[in-house]
Amino acid sequence: MNSYPKPPFNAQQQPVPGEQRKMDPMPDCGEQSYQGSGRLANKIALVTGADSGIGRAVAIAFAREGADVAVSYLDEHEDAKETARWVEAAGRQCLLLPGDLGDAAQCTAIVNDTVEKFGRIDVLVNNAAFQMTYQSLEDIPDEDWVKTFNVNITAMFRICKAALPHMAEGSSIINTSSVNSDMPNPSLLPYAATKGAIANFTAGLAQMLGERGIRVNSVAPGPIWTPLIVSTMTPDMVKNFGGNTPLGRPGQPVEVAPIYVLLASDEGSYISGERYGVTGGKPIL
Repeated sequence: MNSYPKPPFNAQQQPVPGEQRKMDPMPDCGEQSYQGSGRLANKIALVTGADSGIGRAVAIAFAREGADVAVSYLDEHEDAKETARWVEAAGRQCLLLPGDLGDAAQCTAIVNDTVEKFGRIDVLVNNAAFQMTYQSLEDIPDEDWVKTFNVNITAMFRICKAALPHMAEGSSIINTSSVNSDMPNPSLLPYAATKGAIANFTAGLAQMLGERGIRVNSVAPGPIWTPLIVSTMTPDMVKNFGGNTPLGRPGQPVEVAPIYVLLASDEGSYISGERYGVTGGKPIL
């Protein structure tokens, strides 16, 4: 079994949205460890927030399972190029799609560009997210509330709507929710509210798309060591991050990727409308 880092970590902080290559310790996205077995052979996947963290781990896993991957990200170009390097090293094609998903036009553009390049979308992973920490309701600027909802849930609606005409029976949509969807951290109030909305959106969409043969599921990670943490939490929060889980540490992105592979693959053909926790022992009931 891999021995992953436990807190305390160095009390570090980066500007939003953070860069994975500057984190200490560096997150493990499976670059050296994930081994594929052809479970996604010749599929086309669009993954948002795939420059780093969970999104990068998913992109690497998908590529090693045989998929070509379109990588949507904000503006972390160096991190995104590193993701592309690993996808291409697996012998698959990678399309980089920079831009702000808070912009409605960008949500449509990433779908159109993916379809122009690859012809279709078999797997859509809505993973991009924005969060900030706040001490009180009065501390939350109106614009932060709107931005969090635009990036985390409204973009998800827009991307799904744009992608559906290009997804055939047997396709899969996977949305990243969070343990915050039913155990909201008050210091992450806007983020936690969107994650509850994502869980609900996923469950409803799965029922709506069932007759088309398109499956929809969500993954609810617990504390995962990603750039989102060091760019949106205080140094003291970072230092002890994940220490309150039963496993006593945060998860690494590579530990989340396998559930996305299952839900994307034909092995998950009767799994829809579900939420899967990867939480280090924190229960989701």
